[in-house]
Amino acid sequence: MSSSLNEVIDAIKTKFPDEIKEISEFARQVSVVVRKDLVRDILVFLHDNFHFDHLQDLCGVDYKDKKDNRFEVVYQLFSIDNGQALRIRAEVPEDDAVIDTVTSIWEGAGWHERECFDMFGIVFRGHNDLRRVLMPEDWQGYPLRKDYPLKGPKEYWQGFKDVLQKAEEYRQFETKELGA
Repeated sequence: MSSSLNEVIDAIKTKFPDEIKEISEFARQVSVVVRKDLVRDILVFLHDNFHFDHLQDLCGVDYKDKKDNRFEVVYQLFSIDNGQALRIRAEVPEDDAVIDTVTSIWEGAGWHERECFDMFGIVFRGHNDLRRVLMPEDWQGYPLRKDYPLKGPKEYWQGFKDVLQKAEEYRQFETKELGA
């Protein structure tokens, strides 16, 4: 860990001593695991004081049966000014899968939060347009959860059934190939 990144970590530990659960480094990537309640405050602090002005990625992780808190929301931050990367991982319990939005810090987070909601069912409190982005609005379940069936839902999604029905109706208009 670089000395300036040590200063960042020390500042987080000083300002938010009860929120930090773990700090680790692997493959020159520093990761800080935090409680979810003040994650937005921690991210504002990093943005405003240490110029972590670029949110490279935001994603969800499902640790079903591996950790006390089933989910994490992972924020991959980068400081363009300082050339530093930092990963913040906020723990989210299954029975309260709600975390604050960070769209007021990084507007581009909106799309990532929608994807995380769509795939894991994690709700981003304060998001102004939290709806499915990859799956149809009436889709049941969250496909990236570890307990989602590998072959998909037991029953076809209603939209797919509708497409199959229309295809069958339109079969009467099919023409035979020339020369057949």
